[in-house]
Amino acid sequence: MLKLNSSFRSLASRSLSTRQLFYEKRGKPEKVVQLRTIELADTLAPEEVLIEWQAAPINPADINQIQGTYAVRPSLPAAAGLEGAARIGSAVKSVKPGDQVLTSYVIPGTWTDFGIYDQKNLIKIDNDLPIEHAALFKVNPPSVYLMLKEYAQLKKGDWVVQNCANSAAGKQVIQIARILGFKTFNVIRNRENLGELVKEMKDMGADEVVTEDELYDKKKKIKMPRAKLALNGVGGKSSLYLATALESGGCMVTYGGMSRQPTQAPTAPLIFNDISLRGFWLMTWILAQKDERALQKMYADLSGWMKSGEIAPIPMVKRSLDEHEEALAEAQVKFDKKQVFFMKKQ
Repeated sequence: MLKLNSSFRSLASRSLSTRQLFYEKRGKPEKVVQLRTIELADTLAPEEVLIEWQAAPINPADINQIQGTYAVRPSLPAAAGLEGAARIGSAVKSVKPGDQVLTSYVIPGTWTDFGIYDQKNLIKIDNDLPIEHAALFKVNPPSVYLMLKEYAQLKKGDWVVQNCANSAAGKQVIQIARILGFKTFNVIRNRENLGELVKEMKDMGADEVVTEDELYDKKKKIKMPRAKLALNGVGGKSSLYLATALESGGCMVTYGGMSRQPTQAPTAPLIFNDISLRGFWLMTWILAQKDERALQKMYADLSGWMKSGEIAPIPMVKRSLDEHEEALAEAQVKFDKKQVFFMKKQ
């Protein structure tokens, strides 16, 4: 297979093969995803760009899409992978060789070595953003940034309550909230390494960390702070407790449902305190944007915080594409580290 050299010389007129993870039917990801080699086009159209993928994570949305339970169901056979970072291998007006890019939010197929894309479907990001951040830059950081900014008028010192707090998104809530001057009350599930996890989260900036068991135990009488914003990634009983913590006019934003139970809310606060329940899907916000400057400011803020160390890289397990079966299986049961495909040996 041809490889791009360090100068990213154009391969626009040469045949290029690429490995690609894909699926022909929906089902258990570790069973239905396959690795194949395909040939890319010999020539590029004027607006097309050759990119070399560097790294791409396995996200819950990837798992759900392969299972067939996600909101977007691509036609089959489908290239897998919704997020990742790449480098440009051929130049057009908007980008040059070596630029670091993401693909548009509506373009799948990141679990591969190379790809050809229309330049309008590429998002240029900071060239100096380390790959450990860049590979996971497209989904969680923007989602957290927007949920903290778009749904409540928070001031420094205000509380944000969240469940799913030890997930990749939850840890970024802690860090970005800290940067913005907000306090976080974090609910997690009990586990063997609880003390170690709580210390890690508090080192990130978490103000309070409790387990669901502690929260539900009436003898412990844990009092949640009054909050303007609650972030719900679990649903079920956990979401009921978050909603109960909202002050008058507060908002609970649901972005996930890890418990696979319906989101719950208390009746009295809905009626008498006018709390609101909202759903968040990043795609909706992206497609509604008419001002590119809002997107660029968000990316600039996040990149700056990551490069300065204010946002730490998400712990990850680096995988090759050949290890896809094991990586996909572990991504569904182990949540302390992100499974990430790296296209070259590290």
